[in-house]
Amino acid sequence: MKILIIGGGNMGRTYARSFLRGHVASPDQLFILEKSPDRAEALSKENVGTVFGHPEECMPAADLVILAVKPQDTSLLFEQIKPYVHPQQVFLSIMAGVKMESIANALGNQKVIRAMPNLPAQIGMGMTVFSSMDEVTRIELVLVQNLLNTTGKTIYVENEASLDPATAISGSGPAYVWFFMNALMESARKMGFSTSEAELLVSQTFKGAVDLFNKSDYDCEEWIRRVASRGGTTEAALGSFESDKLHQQIQSGAEAALKRAIELGG
Repeated sequence: MKILIIGGGNMGRTYARSFLRGHVASPDQLFILEKSPDRAEALSKENVGTVFGHPEECMPAADLVILAVKPQDTSLLFEQIKPYVHPQQVFLSIMAGVKMESIANALGNQKVIRAMPNLPAQIGMGMTVFSSMDEVTRIELVLVQNLLNTTGKTIYVENEASLDPATAISGSGPAYVWFFMNALMESARKMGFSTSEAELLVSQTFKGAVDLFNKSDYDCEEWIRRVASRGGTTEAALGSFESDKLHQQIQSGAEAALKRAIELGG
């Protein structure tokens, strides 16, 4: 299978590297279409596939085309690649807010899959939610899921509308985690720790808590009960969070992200 990645930015490079690292594709099976000469030159030196500057050089031979460009670039891109689209090609879009029907109509091809990855995909720890049009066969869907799995975990959803909540939770979610981590790091520094000590204290605490959660059958509430002894330090912190309605504020933030995701999708 020949895979063409359109867009050699962060996510385009992430997919190319992940496919190679996961041994689901070889360099001779990977094409990258990149319009920036400087970026194209840098990609050529990475040996992550053959780099092209014009669609006519690579589109006709591609079995899977991954659309990894900014949503605002779609009109021009679709105009450039449409002459080289053929019915058996499968299109995988990671463009936020661009619906599958819009892609299908613009390209004259109904084999469209849409995915919402997140930034930890860069280190193989990503979370990707994806959906597809009915014209995509089960075999094609499994092949694409195997590719996406090289970047982390995946969830398939029947309804494309579910990608908006995925955007609000897993897509934007890493920023929420870093926001909370940053607040704790600032607190640690105020309490006398150096910057490096504060970063280690907080990052290891988050990593340990997540790993412990994943390796147990307990839910978050049970783990909280196990840490928060009556009259202790954790209970004091949780009481402060509760009085500030932090739980509701986090949920309100996620709802705001969902609202914006729906707006961007038109």
